[in-house]
Amino acid sequence: MSKMKMMKKLMVVGLIGISLLAGCSKADEGKKVTEIGISQIVEYSALDENREGFVKALEENGYKDGENVKIDYQNAQGDIATAQTIAKQFASQKKDLIFAIATPSAQAAYNATKKTPIMISAVTDPVAAGLVESLEAPNTNVSGTSDYIPIDKQLDLIKKLVPKAKKIGVLYNTSEVNSEVQINQLKEAAKDYEIITVGVTSTNEVNQAMSSLVEKIDVLYAPTDQLVVSAMPIIAKKTLEKKIPIIASEKGSVELGALATQGINYYKLGHKTGEMAVRVLKGEDISKMPITISDETDIIVNEDSLKALGIEKLDIENVVYVKTK
Repeated sequence: MSKMKMMKKLMVVGLIGISLLAGCSKADEGKKVTEIGISQIVEYSALDENREGFVKALEENGYKDGENVKIDYQNAQGDIATAQTIAKQFASQKKDLIFAIATPSAQAAYNATKKTPIMISAVTDPVAAGLVESLEAPNTNVSGTSDYIPIDKQLDLIKKLVPKAKKIGVLYNTSEVNSEVQINQLKEAAKDYEIITVGVTSTNEVNQAMSSLVEKIDVLYAPTDQLVVSAMPIIAKKTLEKKIPIIASEKGSVELGALATQGINYYKLGHKTGEMAVRVLKGEDISKMPITISDETDIIVNEDSLKALGIEKLDIENVVYVKTK
């Protein structure tokens, strides 16, 4: 083969290669990567499981992180100002969807954007939190799932586990809307009990607040309050010293020392939210998508706390026993 023919052949091969690369480049450009921002108020087992369920639902429906989806997970570590910063960043980056876990993160996201679809979960009362107009018809850019549990279920546990109790104590974060809602529900439903509440603003106040509260109560009710659940080891230590049971609102608190709960499965709740997110990503109008409330509950009992309090195992079906982590 002559030198000239060889050069022509190389040029043809080169042009074909360039053409193929250009074609791949255009194909890549046309392949949209969906960007999802996940804002979680604090690192905590129930909320972590909630997030895992959400991501799993996305994967099961063809939205896989690192392939056709880019998930930006941010944790506020319990700081509301940080949650607000995260929300503003997600809004400025024009994420395709925001998943906000727990009320403070949900409120921060909604305050940051009224355009980006926001899926929420682990929010007890989205209406009271100012996120939607109603559970049936949000009429905002927010939908998702609520972790609302009728207070009657926890009162039933109190009656079974602490039948002689007359005074129910509640420790709560004064800046958490969820907690105020739950306290009001407790006062309305537990008219046969005296309800004694103590508000705190930070975990630094928990130890002193509990030292005072345990002297006045027969049982402690722990709402789905992020500050309270994060301080549960301290709270459990104080109550066990005084032989006072804690009836919590979710599994994570029981694993940290609370006696029992009849609560929801946060993984399943997150999974449901993920399924709803898929519908939004496919074009469904989020403003018309009702908020979902889980009707599946589990009775979770801490075996270590049960023994420490001198209470016999429950004669109830489908009880799951856990040990303190």
